[in-house]
Amino acid sequence: MFTVAVCMAFLACLQAQELQGHVSIILLGATGDLAKKYLWQGLFQLYLDEVGKGYSFSFHGAALTSTKQGQELIAKVLESLSCPEDMEPGHCAELKGQFQRLSQYRHLKTNEDYMALSKDIEAQLQHEGLREAGRIFYFSVPPFAYADIARSINSSCRPGPGAWLRVVLEKPFGHDYVSAQQLATELGSFFQEEEMYRVDHYLGKQAVAQILPFRDQNRKALDGLWNRHHVERVEIIMKETVDAEGRTSFYEEYGVIRDVLQNHLTEVLTLVAMELPYNISSSKAVLQHKLQAFQALRGLQKGSAVLGQYQAYSRQVRREQQKPDSFYSLTPTFAGILVHVDNLRWEGVPFILMSGKALDERVGYIRILFRNQAYCAQNEKRWVVDQSQCLPRQIIFYIGHGELGSPAVLVSRNLFRPSLPSKSWKEVEGRPGLHLFGRPISDYYAYSPVREQDAYSVLISHIFHGRKDSFITTENLLASWVFWTPLLDSLAHEVPRLYPGGAENGFLLDFEFSGAQLRFCQQQLEQLVPGPGSAPMPSNFQVLTAKYRESPLISAWPEELISKLADDIEATAVRAVRRFGEFHLALSGGSSPVPLLEQLATGHFGFPWAQTHLWLVDERCVPLWDPESNFQGLQAHLLRYIRVPYYNIHPMPVHLHQRLCAEEDQGAQMYASEISALVTNSSFDLVLLGMGTDGHTASLFPQSPAGLDGTQPVVLTRSPYKPHQRMSLSLPLINRARKVAVLVMGRVKREITMLVSRAGHEPKKWPISGVLPSSGQLVWYMDYEAFLG
Repeated sequence: MFTVAVCMAFLACLQAQELQGHVSIILLGATGDLAKKYLWQGLFQLYLDEVGKGYSFSFHGAALTSTKQGQELIAKVLESLSCPEDMEPGHCAELKGQFQRLSQYRHLKTNEDYMALSKDIEAQLQHEGLREAGRIFYFSVPPFAYADIARSINSSCRPGPGAWLRVVLEKPFGHDYVSAQQLATELGSFFQEEEMYRVDHYLGKQAVAQILPFRDQNRKALDGLWNRHHVERVEIIMKETVDAEGRTSFYEEYGVIRDVLQNHLTEVLTLVAMELPYNISSSKAVLQHKLQAFQALRGLQKGSAVLGQYQAYSRQVRREQQKPDSFYSLTPTFAGILVHVDNLRWEGVPFILMSGKALDERVGYIRILFRNQAYCAQNEKRWVVDQSQCLPRQIIFYIGHGELGSPAVLVSRNLFRPSLPSKSWKEVEGRPGLHLFGRPISDYYAYSPVREQDAYSVLISHIFHGRKDSFITTENLLASWVFWTPLLDSLAHEVPRLYPGGAENGFLLDFEFSGAQLRFCQQQLEQLVPGPGSAPMPSNFQVLTAKYRESPLISAWPEELISKLADDIEATAVRAVRRFGEFHLALSGGSSPVPLLEQLATGHFGFPWAQTHLWLVDERCVPLWDPESNFQGLQAHLLRYIRVPYYNIHPMPVHLHQRLCAEEDQGAQMYASEISALVTNSSFDLVLLGMGTDGHTASLFPQSPAGLDGTQPVVLTRSPYKPHQRMSLSLPLINRARKVAVLVMGRVKREITMLVSRAGHEPKKWPISGVLPSSGQLVWYMDYEAFLG
């Protein structure tokens, strides 16, 4: 009996120690819309899940509202809280009453307010004899308020030694890379990385949260399928029927890409594309693999996107923000983006991200469509759903709404029977007449959650338990902005396609992809921005031929110009191969040739690539794998799509003996010798050049006279722009070419175009003016913005 008594006393002592763990949760912005809609309910659900498991709680709703008004608002919110449907009403009422008694409102604004809060928490702990486990501060406030609040928490309201601090942050986390970095640096001066939990509520949605567990539990079936050899494409979609009315001030600043694609859909993309860690319960491993997925994303170009805007949007902005009647917004409310992941698993597989407002339905899903490489000899009527390999094969993580109306995981029966945790997911009963993605629901193994949970309830539980993998680290946040910011900058002045909204959209927003390019399927005939002074449409102009600096000029809108230049290059290549058996093409770097390279890669199947030698006109003195390298640009936009013998590719030797462009390594002389050995008379069949806003061409700059004259075919030069060191073909070598094409695009080139048109032969002032092939042809290719302004 004595032994039993000792054991009982020991257990009671342990239990008492467990019950001393107290957690204070402070909800900042407790009277706001997000808090009233989701966060208080999420906190109540946390209490229901954790009550009696060793922790005690106090909940502090904080805002700038006066104490009396705040108390009234919080009381209404607490009264509206609900329990799970399967909870007995009496038990629900008891727990709800406990939660209400543990919840209080307080006015928090000054540093003194935070100090008083901390003292009150400490007094409660002392009075009740509790040990503090930790404090959670949930920032349901605008980002501009973060710094002041963070400063007050850090200086006056941190928990004592041995207790943890968790700070929960809501998006937006910046507007671009620079602003995100500034915010991250500011917050990092107050909090440790492990203390910050950045919320993307999509990661709490049950279908999204199931992606990694599904991949883990079905490793054996998916190992051979989850790759470029079997996946045809991946679609990550969020459609909304509502518009932006009432939120146009936010939407004007952020637009659909920043609001949805940069965060929600990109996070989902990483869950699909990332390598699966050996242990998915390791937050550190999951976050590391997500970061690697970010780093494998291929950079986006303007052609990677299509944009739309519902027709009533500009009118709503004018009304809500008191804009003049002449105001028309360029903010997109619809976007489709084509993403590629440059690694061995996903090379060549298109990831399609799409979201928009005022669309025909509300639905969200991730769809992995597998290639169909079977031919079935039997008539389609005799195909057996779970056996025929001719039926579509797909895996769908259905986020919610739409035809199905709830979260689900669907796997085509002709793929495999999936394994899902039976305690939390159940097989869906058949629903006759329901079709999803072109097939009846009976064609799928379909599973839905045993109990549907709100995303915020899921995430608040993960915060409490310290599960960092459901949140966005500073490193992953900045990696996402590094990926998205260049595209956002390039689209800043793009006019989105107008669409009526809802079912009336018809086929207007359908888009298609080819290579790395995305475009709408239907040409839009009406003006994009109505009203006086509208810009002429591309269809109003044909390709214009004229003279510029006494040489042929071809001018057109960008798309037609690139198409014309690509055709001319192919024609030159075919003639050279027919005559000499090979074609030597020298290409400049920079952004202007990118659409041309992509056009050659994806639209010119008759190009004699096997007989083509590719040379570089210039190169930055960086390693060839560096994103700044011109060769890397050539690889990303052309070489990876075509079949050129590797010995026909001639990168500039800027990286020798682990040094960059060192004179003593004689890289320029080596390249000149290679050209002399392989190119007859050192005369390229075609050299493609550009023209900078200062009149430079290749890497021949006004400030760096090297290469403008003399006998050296290849020279080292210095650029005013980083990276400063360059290697370049010289003007004398360029002028030995049989044909030189100069591509000039964009309104930013209008001024230099005018200046050079009036300049004589002044290569030391305007290097481009020194381009004049001695026995070849010079042709200028300019788009209308560069030529006409």
